[in-house]
Amino acid sequence: MKHFFSFFVFIACFAAVAFAQQTNVKAIKRGGQSSEWEEYPLNTVKKTPAMDADKSRGMLPPSLRVYLPDPAKSTGRMVIALPGGGYQNLAVFHEGFDWAPYFLSRGIALAVLKYRMPQGDPSIPFADVRAAFDLVKQHAAEWHINPGDIGIMGASAGGHLASTYATHTTGTDRPAFQILLYPVITMDETFTHTGSRKNLLGENPSKELINKYSNDKQVTQETPRAFIIFAADDKAVPPKNGFRYVEALQQNNIPVTFLLYPEGGHGFGFRESYSYHSLFLSELSEWLKGF
Repeated sequence: MKHFFSFFVFIACFAAVAFAQQTNVKAIKRGGQSSEWEEYPLNTVKKTPAMDADKSRGMLPPSLRVYLPDPAKSTGRMVIALPGGGYQNLAVFHEGFDWAPYFLSRGIALAVLKYRMPQGDPSIPFADVRAAFDLVKQHAAEWHINPGDIGIMGASAGGHLASTYATHTTGTDRPAFQILLYPVITMDETFTHTGSRKNLLGENPSKELINKYSNDKQVTQETPRAFIIFAADDKAVPPKNGFRYVEALQQNNIPVTFLLYPEGGHGFGFRESYSYHSLFLSELSEWLKGF
C-alpha cells in the first residue's frame, strides 16, 4: 500500500483476551431501517454491580454491541465506535447505534462500545477499548472480520479516547484506521473541552499527564491514517483540536483527510438534520473506498 497524504478541507464560507456471553439476537429500527445486533459484556468488570451501586464509575459494566453485514457482502472490515459524552455519559444513538445501516450497507461490520467513565483514571476506558478489540479478534473468523482491518471511530470525548487508542498502542494492537468526529484531542486547558479533561484526568493533573493525553503530541510514523470532521462554529470543542492533530499527522507522513464545514456546531453525529449530512457521508464513503 502506497503511503500517501491527502489533506482535504471543505469550507464554504471561508472554509487477557476478552470473554463474552452472547445474548439473543435483537433488532432496533430507527429512521425506517432495522439492524440486528448482539450484545457482548466485556471482562474488564468481574461482577455486575447493582443499578444503585455503580456511582464510583458512573456506568454499568462495559459491553460491545455488534452489527454484522450479510456474509455475502462482507468486506472483512469493522469499525469500533466510541460515542461521546464528555467522559460522563454516552450519546449511544446518533454517535453509535444509528451508524449501523450506513456501515452494513457497505459490507462493513460495526461494533458500538459502551465504555466505563474514568472519573480521573484514564486507564479505565482505555482498558475497555482494548478488551473490545480483543473480543473482535477472538471472533474474527466467526464474524468474517479481517483482524488487520479493524478501525476505530470516536465522537467528541469518544474521539479523544479513539485517538488515544490510535496513538498509545503499537504493533498489532493499533487500529487500522481512525474516524474522528469533532474530537477532543488536547488536554491543554486553553482550548480543550474542560469537562472532558476534568473527568478524564481529575481536577489538577500534572504536566506529564496533560502531555501524555494530548494526542497531537503522541503521533508517530506508526499512527494509523485518519478521517477528521469539524464544524467551524463548534463552541464546545474548538476545531483547533483538529488542526493540531492534522499538523502532527502531516509531519509524520500519515494519510489524513480533514473536513471543516462552515456550520453545524457540536454533536451532529449521524443526525440527518445536520446541513452537510449527505455530503459528509459521501466524503466518508469515498475515503473508505481508498484503502
